[in-house]
Amino acid sequence: MNMHSKQPIPPSSGSPLSSGGQVDLRDLAPARLRDYVMSLGLPAKRGRQIFSRLCLPGILDFSQLGISREVITLLAGHATMSSLTPVTVEKSSDGTEKFAFRLADGAVIESVLIPEDGRHTLCISSQAGCAMGCRFCLTGSQGFVRNLRPAEIVNQVLAVMTHMVVSGIERATPRELLNNLVFMGMGEPLANYDNLLTALTILMDDHGLGFSERRITVSTCGIVPRMDDLGRDIRVNLAVSLHAADDTVRSSLMPVNKTHNLESLLGACRRYPLGKKKVILFEYIMLKGINDSLADAHLLAKKLQGIPSRINLLPYNGTGETEYACPDEAQTLAFQKVLRDAGFNTFIRQSRGADISAACGQLAGKS
Repeated sequence: MNMHSKQPIPPSSGSPLSSGGQVDLRDLAPARLRDYVMSLGLPAKRGRQIFSRLCLPGILDFSQLGISREVITLLAGHATMSSLTPVTVEKSSDGTEKFAFRLADGAVIESVLIPEDGRHTLCISSQAGCAMGCRFCLTGSQGFVRNLRPAEIVNQVLAVMTHMVVSGIERATPRELLNNLVFMGMGEPLANYDNLLTALTILMDDHGLGFSERRITVSTCGIVPRMDDLGRDIRVNLAVSLHAADDTVRSSLMPVNKTHNLESLLGACRRYPLGKKKVILFEYIMLKGINDSLADAHLLAKKLQGIPSRINLLPYNGTGETEYACPDEAQTLAFQKVLRDAGFNTFIRQSRGADISAACGQLAGKS
């Protein structure tokens, strides 16, 4: 059969296309890429080969895929292969690096690479801007621009891996460059659910980067129906941005609580499927005089009873533009002690990259 004899099928109804109207191969999960390649008259094994090479850092165009000129010409006539290159890279005094990426339509997103003891965690954005409007978060104050396509999520990972290789970091395989991926950058991941799920499928596939479920954490401010969907559709670690144990306080800080209150949110946490020895990570920003009292700590311990938990207390990263402040160290330690005495693994997380506005809540998509 002549491999030009078929017309390519679209990746799926309503799937995003590149700015030129062509299919972006990096938007496609492995099965859809296989089907797309087969629709061009190529064998299924060619789809698997192309997918695995699309997941390598430093691959920026079809000529680097290690395939024949004829296949390159065929692909280039029907599809594109997007990539991201940082427009700025800032390095903190603590080694944290913040990458700003300008997307094809001009929107800017940010990713943060956090080194620690020879290991590297990458914080990924899932949206340009954010619609959740949490009052303590600079990202939320910038408003919502749009959802990121799967390729724009995956390409953050590949771009940072490429940067690491160029910087002289050597590992046996590309997968080993990054130890953990956390979806805690710009945006609410579960508000971009379908694209998130596709990106996770690409990142976790054994023929690609092969990140295991224990290496990926998805954070949410509490979109309850999508928490149930995530637990059903894929296995990853779950982090919940909690920040208050009282509905009145949480609603004043996080508008999402008016739709999905604490009872609903914690019910979803109890339903979330956890493997053996797995926990849900609860993140709690300490805000002086608002959610940092010992009464708040006791209420939090009560509300989380029965949920396998790890609690991270986050000192507030002030921007100088809000009314909030961080409690002193003694108050934070006393808050931690209440939770630990109640049996919860509770840690005070030190901010990383605050001097380059790369800490939690500081990403604003500016370059």
